Amino acid sequence: MAEINRRDFMAISAGVTALAASAGSVRQVQAADTSGLIVCMHGVTSSGFDFRTCMEGWSRAGVKAAEPDLIKAREHEMANGAGSARKLMDDLGLKAYSSTNQLFLEESGDQRVAAIEDLKWKVEMAASLGADRLVIPSAASQAHTLADYEQVYSNLHEAAEIAKPHNVALMVEFTRNSRLINNVRTSLDVVRTVNHPNIKFMIDLYHFWAGPSKFEDLDLINVGEIHHVHFADTPRQPPVEVAEQKDRAFPGEGIAPLQKILNKLVERGYNRALSLELFDMTVRATDPFIIAGRALETISPFIQGVPG
Repeated sequence: MAEINRRDFMAISAGVTALAASAGSVRQVQAADTSGLIVCMHGVTSSGFDFRTCMEGWSRAGVKAAEPDLIKAREHEMANGAGSARKLMDDLGLKAYSSTNQLFLEESGDQRVAAIEDLKWKVEMAASLGADRLVIPSAASQAHTLADYEQVYSNLHEAAEIAKPHNVALMVEFTRNSRLINNVRTSLDVVRTVNHPNIKFMIDLYHFWAGPSKFEDLDLINVGEIHHVHFADTPRQPPVEVAEQKDRAFPGEGIAPLQKILNKLVERGYNRALSLELFDMTVRATDPFIIAGRALETISPFIQGVPG
């Protein structure tokens, strides 16, 4: 986050009581929205806390949509019994709009063997939480050639077959530094080529705006083709050439034209969760209640800004 944003954030962190009141008013605004768009919390954004603390904090702030960290959910169930994670979410009024995540599924290599084994329990856990989708980011760091994509299609098809019995869609997430899938065009082409009901397209707005995609690429998306959205801003500094995941900004505190982008996504039929995914360690170590209130405060105006 930019320095001024960090100062603003620390001031907000000090005003817990005021933030709670603000979150309450935002809840009323959000409840009045009829677009289907909803503020969602991504597990990594509160990764400094256990599953229960995250869920309770998010719920207390007024968030109703979650993208749970499956590892933390599993840890919770190991301590509290099978089904306890879903029961906690149900008791708190939280719905799993997605789940996170599994790396190394598209690229062949030693890491993929372990990734496939992890995927087997993760799709089962996702289904148990009521999540019918799971994010699979492309993190390929090695150089590749055109010939490698045939294996990518095969690898993703294999992963989709693992997810299919659990009715969980694996959502290909392009990431700006990937050497295989780093933009809208390639991601759409991969998903469409695999052509499996359990492989879907999603978009992370940080990777979209800070990466090689173009705004016009959004017109290539078929209506109803977007399965999930990660909602974060691109900071003005540092430059995108040296920026890292930790530099993502709260919506409205960066340079991405988020309202214009969101309007286009809605035009393409998207009407679900806008999941706040931030990697800044200060954010991740701050009370989930505070961060969830901040999510409501920064994302809800964009939802309200979508033309009726």
